Amino acid sequence: MSRTPQEEANLALVMGMFEHVLGPMDSARVDEFVAAEYVQHSQLAPPGRDALKAFLDMIREQTPEAVHDVKRAFVDGDHVTVHYHVRRWPGDLGWAVIDIFRVEDGKIAEHWDVLQDVTEGGPNPNGPF
Repeated sequence: MSRTPQEEANLALVMGMFEHVLGPMDSARVDEFVAAEYVQHSQLAPPGRDALKAFLDMIREQTPEAVHDVKRAFVDGDHVTVHYHVRRWPGDLGWAVIDIFRVEDGKIAEHWDVLQDVTEGGPNPNGPF
């Protein structure tokens, strides 16, 4: 399956945001990746780009050892989906997370997420990743 140049750019933008913003929880770099009129759908964060910055600062303060381990990423037109493992502290089983981003004019314009607790055991031997 081939990607268009625009899809490659959209994927690179989102992966750059993971590397430079979400990984280090660096709110100072949000404006490089996120549109001024950013629409947030996550039930964990208030709406808007400035609220995203404040949310990242709070998370960095509460869980400075958090890790975002990207497992896979997909792009389809202006939407990029990232499946990853969040661990908030050493030994935390964490969450399996899927983020969906919509890109417009070279910036992340919209975001949705789905989170699931990672558990040990259970009836399915296949893990979430």
